[in-house]
Amino acid sequence: MKVLRFTDSPIKVFGVPFFRENQRLERLPDSIIKELPNLSHLGKRCPGARLCFRTDAESFDVKITLKTLSPDIGMSIYACQSAAVLTGNRKSFRFEGLIFPPDYNTKTFGRTVRKSAAMEDVTIFLPRNEVIDDLSLSFPDEAVILAPTPYDYGPVLFYGSSITEGGCCQNIFNSYNAILSNRLNMDYYNFGFSGNAKGELIMADYINTIPMKAFIYDYDHNAPTPGHLRETHEPFFLRIREKNPDLPVIMMTRPGKTDLYDERRAIVKATYENALSRGDKNVYFIDGQTFFGEDDRNLCTADNIHPNDLGFYRMANVIEPVLKKALGIQL
Repeated sequence: MKVLRFTDSPIKVFGVPFFRENQRLERLPDSIIKELPNLSHLGKRCPGARLCFRTDAESFDVKITLKTLSPDIGMSIYACQSAAVLTGNRKSFRFEGLIFPPDYNTKTFGRTVRKSAAMEDVTIFLPRNEVIDDLSLSFPDEAVILAPTPYDYGPVLFYGSSITEGGCCQNIFNSYNAILSNRLNMDYYNFGFSGNAKGELIMADYINTIPMKAFIYDYDHNAPTPGHLRETHEPFFLRIREKNPDLPVIMMTRPGKTDLYDERRAIVKATYENALSRGDKNVYFIDGQTFFGEDDRNLCTADNIHPNDLGFYRMANVIEPVLKKALGIQL
């Protein structure tokens, strides 16, 4: 039996900044958490993180140990504490199932994954809500394990609220950014911080240290007031632009269609229009009112705020052509 930990070659971890340097499954370093202590838990978990490799093994075992484990009011164990296993080409993957704890008291759990005998890619989306302590994989002695097929595009960094983080889809690869990642074979970072993405310049400075091919942000749900959004939205963009003068930036507003969002939507659009007036050629604006369409839009959320799987699917459909244009992908 061959046993590999998540840190072992040829396995690669995607979606975790600077993983190659620090071997830690967390989005934020201690230095940022010290400045933003409200992110002490959220910064240590890593939604959108993917463990990738290729193998001809017909079966392999996955064992996961979590440091934290707690219920989420809006999402199940399947959505929050599970790893999702996808095999084959990312654009047309097969979903092989979940690796999940049997209850909220069991932090170490595992499963045998079965697949075809072909040499093919395996992509494991890691648990969204919890801090991961360890992960190991066991393969038959005769199995060949290789590095994964590289992503064609990216990475793209998404910054925003719990919606960006994946609330409230059924499982993590149904979030809009994961859908886009698989459709485009695109690497990405998920910097959604539930209730705690507020456009802090400290966060912008950290994001500026992460290599990326495009930046998408939509944190207005977390801005406590329109005034806060007005005070932070354009300065956040300008801070990103200082270090990344040619980076494509997509600005989005929250999903939904109500007059209550008009002021916030106007603030975000003003940042975009001001950039255009300065001659910026790499900015894009997406109105969140368009995300759910007109037909059956009331079926698109779990609680009239967070998208469900249908809502995320429709969001991805609206964002995809804009993101393709930003990345220079043939439409």
